[in-house]
Amino acid sequence: MNNGTGAHVRANGIRQHYLQFSGEGRPVVIVPGVISPAILWRHVGAWFAETRTCLVVDVRGRGLSEGGAHLDYGLDACATDLEAFIHAKVGTPPLILGHSMGARIAARAVARAPDLAHSLVLVDPPTSGPGRRVYPIPLARTLGLLRAALRGEAWEALQASKARPWPEPLQQLRAEWLTSCDERAVHAAYEDFHGQDFFADLAGARVPISLICAEEGGVVSDADVEEMKRLRPDLHVTRLAGVGHQMQAENFAQFSAELAAVLRRHCY
Repeated sequence: MNNGTGAHVRANGIRQHYLQFSGEGRPVVIVPGVISPAILWRHVGAWFAETRTCLVVDVRGRGLSEGGAHLDYGLDACATDLEAFIHAKVGTPPLILGHSMGARIAARAVARAPDLAHSLVLVDPPTSGPGRRVYPIPLARTLGLLRAALRGEAWEALQASKARPWPEPLQQLRAEWLTSCDERAVHAAYEDFHGQDFFADLAGARVPISLICAEEGGVVSDADVEEMKRLRPDLHVTRLAGVGHQMQAENFAQFSAELAAVLRRHCY
C-alpha cells in the first residue's frame, strides 16, 4: 500500500503535519474527525492516489500537528488552519472531504471562503447545534478512550468498546495513535458541536456538496437530511447501509465505491 509521505508546514502560525499521496489530476484534501489522526486515513489517501494527489491533514492537537495549552481549539481556528494549509500546499481549489468534526471544519472554511474549494464531501457531520438534539456519541466515551490510551490500555479499551469493530490493522494503528490527541481539543470540539450552527455553514458554502451518511449511529437523521435539502436543493445525499459513523474503516469497499461515484458526479 502507498503509505504516503509525511511532512510539516507552518501555516496560520502553527506547525501543521500532513500525509501526501502523489497522483495525477486535481488534488483532494481530507480533514479527519475528532480523535482521528491523519494516519488512520492513509488507506483512503492511497486509494485516491490511484487517480489524483491526496493530502490528509492532522487537525491541530492531533497526530503530529502542533498541540498544547497555548492553542485555540475552536472551530474558527481549525477552519482558518485549513484555509492556510490549502493556500500553502495545494493552490488549486481542491475537493475537500471532511469526516465528522472534519466536515464541520470544512463547511465553516468554505462558507467563509467560497473560492477555497472546488467541491465538498461531508461524511456524517454532527448535526447538533443551538436548540438541536445532542450529538449521539457521548463525550465521556471519547474521553474514556483517550485516558485509557494514556494509561497504555488503548487496545483493551477499544476491544471492550460498544463501537462497531474496525479491521485489526487499523484498530492497532488507532490504539497506537490515540495518545496524540489532546483532550483539550476534544472538549473544544464537543462544545462547538453544540454551540455552532452547522446548517448555516452548509447554506453558505456555495460549492457542489455531496453528503455521505451512515445508516447506523444516529449522527445524521432523516429529519436532518430533509432540513439540509431544503437549505441546499442541489445537495446529493447517500446513506450507506450497514455501517456506522466510522464507515471509512468499517467497510472501505462500500465507502470507496461511493467516493468513486462522488468523483464522477462532481466531474472531478
